[in-house]
Amino acid sequence: MAEITGAELLARSLKQQGVQFMFGVVGFPVGPLAEAAQKVGLPYIGMRNEQAASYAAGAVGFLTGRPGACIVVTGPGVIHGLAGLANAQQNCWPMILVGGASETFRNGMGAFQEERQVLAATPVCKWAHAIEHVHRIPFYVEMAVRNSIYGRPGSAYLDIADDIIQGKCDEGQVVEAAKCPDPPRTIAMPDDVDRALAVLQSAQRPLALIGQGMAYSGATEEVRKFIERTQIPFVRTPKGKGVMPDDHPLSAGAARTLALQQADVVFLMGARFNWILHFGLPPRYAKDVKVVQLDISPESMHQNKPADVALLGDGKAIMTQMNQALQGRQWFHPEGSPWRQALAAKARENAEMIAPQVNDDSAPGGYYRLFKDIREWLPKNVVLCSEGATTMDIGGTQMPLENPRSYMNAGSYGTMGVGLGIVIAACVVHPDRPVVHVSGDSAIGFSGMEMETLCRYGMPAKIVVLNNGGIGPGMPEIPNDPMLKMRPNTLIYGARYDQMMQAFGGFGAYVEDPKDVRDALNQLMRHPGPGLVNIKLSQGSQRKQQAFRWHS
Repeated sequence: MAEITGAELLARSLKQQGVQFMFGVVGFPVGPLAEAAQKVGLPYIGMRNEQAASYAAGAVGFLTGRPGACIVVTGPGVIHGLAGLANAQQNCWPMILVGGASETFRNGMGAFQEERQVLAATPVCKWAHAIEHVHRIPFYVEMAVRNSIYGRPGSAYLDIADDIIQGKCDEGQVVEAAKCPDPPRTIAMPDDVDRALAVLQSAQRPLALIGQGMAYSGATEEVRKFIERTQIPFVRTPKGKGVMPDDHPLSAGAARTLALQQADVVFLMGARFNWILHFGLPPRYAKDVKVVQLDISPESMHQNKPADVALLGDGKAIMTQMNQALQGRQWFHPEGSPWRQALAAKARENAEMIAPQVNDDSAPGGYYRLFKDIREWLPKNVVLCSEGATTMDIGGTQMPLENPRSYMNAGSYGTMGVGLGIVIAACVVHPDRPVVHVSGDSAIGFSGMEMETLCRYGMPAKIVVLNNGGIGPGMPEIPNDPMLKMRPNTLIYGARYDQMMQAFGGFGAYVEDPKDVRDALNQLMRHPGPGLVNIKLSQGSQRKQQAFRWHS
């Protein structure tokens, strides 16, 4: 029979396992992997930095449910790629990082960029292994895919040496592996479903906390049906954005603090009591709050706060069970209930508090004024990306979204630098939808050279940078003796990131006055290719005053 190289076999195996896109930066020894991927019809997107490439691969996993692949060169390339491997793991996104390695027969000799790569990858992913024979490549690729998508999704690492990439074997020797099926949808015990509904029905002040798990499992229709039927108010996590429309009447997002602190029963739906949800503990929650927890991972049950009822299994399957069990029950929390009225009153109070900032036309503009134009400009079917501390935090509340699995940001890991990696992922997965990225000026600097990638591939992403000259507000001007007198968070105020985009062939515009923002955004949207609007942001603009440090 004919021979096949390791590179060809790896590319073929990835495609057979449902991997749809490969990202990377080529060099020794992984160049042949990219060429082989293109030959088998697996699109390869060449990036400018391994970190951005690995972030893109993880984001593809979230958007599609099958892992994105990222190839990186030996040693430093793998170390750079670990950033995305860890980010995907913490965000529960499936991805596969493929690291090139020195020749196996030179292990331990101090070969070019030799590193203990499997050892380095193991702590930050679900599964890591080296491929030791060409003919076993399909076996390991299937294992990597299965580990990345089964149970709680996460990342996997494959180490492949130069002599395996360049090596050959007879087709008849190949250990073939069947395509890994989509994960089975497991259901909860029926008694637990009944107990969960009983606990929720007993509540005076129930609250649903909707997380990414509901979006990832495809449970949007089921969640919306449940919320509408029960009339339970909800708060969503940042990654749960879009499962329920942000502007839904039952959204308690505008009264989040009151909702969390006063809820007597919380339904934790595909979310985790980690730092984003304040660990489920006082003073953010009532000491005696009851918890109904829905999660795919048994190890995540009862973390930080014991659950009164644990619903273990797939989000879509369990919410189907919950809706079926609602049949015949008297329900629940009418619009005029004291709980609903209290949340609505607090939401109105908070809206009135920020109204002066929303309507302040002074230049340079503040966050809330600029987001007023941005939110009105956003297309309904947008895939929305965001990065940059305050820009991301405020933007998440001010930019409504009604589509699930359509929002990505720094995520559970709080990773700065994901920006243009996740933008590129959105462009390749959804070429038929507008992709918008709203970023702070510090954040855009982490992956700014990927503007060239956007232009090279003609990806029509629309980027908006809110520029306050720092990691947070910087200084109006760079002082003399900057190494001693410049605040450590300072960047160049008004730096021309728009001209970077123009230099690569995209659209760029710079805006200092809020009255000019909407026109610039409209020009950006009309431009057929990638573009960036760089908006000068008032250095005095901040989030609304928080009552407690733990609110932030």
